[in-house]
Amino acid sequence: MSRHVLAPTSDIPPGSRKLFTVKGRPIAIFNLEGDFFGMLNRCPHQGGSLCEGVVTGLVLSSNPGEYTYARKGEIIRCPWHGWEFDIRTGQSYCDPERIRTKAYPVDTASGATVIEGPYVAETVPLQVEENYIIVDV
Repeated sequence: MSRHVLAPTSDIPPGSRKLFTVKGRPIAIFNLEGDFFGMLNRCPHQGGSLCEGVVTGLVLSSNPGEYTYARKGEIIRCPWHGWEFDIRTGQSYCDPERIRTKAYPVDTASGATVIEGPYVAETVPLQVEENYIIVDV
């Protein structure tokens, strides 16, 4: 698995998402209240772009006629056919036992850490001011 620096954390404010291509893979990065999650931007049903879907929650029912709304902002709905996936895990809510989309581990690191990383490059003095999003592929 290789690590890739994607963008400053400020590029994806809480409640938003952004699409990246990493090693030829379309990966959607979501910011859920300051926690970042990555998933393959392809619905396993027919390949719809999950990043273009509606972010929603779950309607739960313990008894007929009784409903509660939970996990607001943690579920992505495919724009093509409405299949729903947990942004945190990639788990499907259409067929949880068999279907999921690929989830990628995402981390954040300070700019100073990114500069010190295992990269070989010509360097110049600079000042680090932000944190960056890093995905493991």
